[in-house]
Amino acid sequence: MSVHGYADPRLEPVLQRLEAALAADPEYSFQAAAYRHGDRVLDVWGGPSLGEHSVIVPFSVTKNTIGLVAGLLVQRGELDLDERVAAYWPEFAAKGKQDVTVRQLLSHQAGLPQASPALSWDELLDPQVAAARLADTTPLWHPGSAFGYHAVTIGTLASELVFRITGLTLQQYYEREIRAPRGIDFYLGLPDAEASRRATVLPIIPPAVLPPPEFWSVLGPVVWTHAGPPMDTANDPKSWRFGHPSTSGTGSARGLARLFASAVTGLEGQAPFLTAETVAMIGQQQVRGYDEVLGQPHRAHAIVFQKPTPALAFGGPRAFGHDGAQGCLAVVDPDSGLAFAYTVARGPWPGGADPRALALATDIPRLLD
Repeated sequence: MSVHGYADPRLEPVLQRLEAALAADPEYSFQAAAYRHGDRVLDVWGGPSLGEHSVIVPFSVTKNTIGLVAGLLVQRGELDLDERVAAYWPEFAAKGKQDVTVRQLLSHQAGLPQASPALSWDELLDPQVAAARLADTTPLWHPGSAFGYHAVTIGTLASELVFRITGLTLQQYYEREIRAPRGIDFYLGLPDAEASRRATVLPIIPPAVLPPPEFWSVLGPVVWTHAGPPMDTANDPKSWRFGHPSTSGTGSARGLARLFASAVTGLEGQAPFLTAETVAMIGQQQVRGYDEVLGQPHRAHAIVFQKPTPALAFGGPRAFGHDGAQGCLAVVDPDSGLAFAYTVARGPWPGGADPRALALATDIPRLLD
């Protein structure tokens, strides 16, 4: 058997599908983990590049940590989604941003997917330099009039907001309040002691003939162009050691699934650290429609998290989570009780959530019912 690990007997069709995928592509390497109402139902891995204890950078799946940190601060009464950002961070009010709310900032509506002039990766891998640059930037659209994916900057902006409230960076707050107390195998800044477990993210292989892009955004080239040299955010040690909360956390599918279960559904008999009221608040859809940065017409976000869409079908109307550029996925559905995560060493073209992961997220609850 080339799929290793544990699966509830009712998930035999899932194992068969994964076995077939491994047989079709000997280089295919994955981890998949799921908890249902807090109980483990799936914890499997396969392929040459990912083992049981491997950890990997799942790109924007990391953003789930931003949403959970925000939820914990809201629950504790330290953060109000409808308060102005400038009430916590006075410098943010510059350049017409004085009325931007926390809700808008954390749902990609603030018009700050890039600074002007463009940020460098050295600036983005600093906990406060990039935030100061963004605070001094005029938004690319009137805040609240539209939304567009703040691919990297939402982590910078959220971290500075957390710092102004707590005196800790988002990484530090996540480590102290969420990860360390529960032993979650997902880090914002991989410790040196864990570095030997790190697996390399392999590049997606494009088809021989590239199709024309389906959608186009005039903002795309502005947002995706950074000053200075490029950076491999998944594999460069500067990146994964820093652990940018938007893009370069490091961990396993098991760790990500346990993170969501511990937050939302409860885990192994322990109550979740977020109340049902908080979960409803942070998982509630805030925007849906055309994304000004990606040029895609069917995008939807809650507080940071993605919501299901026809192209990203991972659960019911109250489900939320996030995919990553190279194929990874971590989501939770409060209604079905599923906390699910999937990592992959080399995702399929053109990127975003691996269709195999989306199929697992939707099929597992059905097979268990």
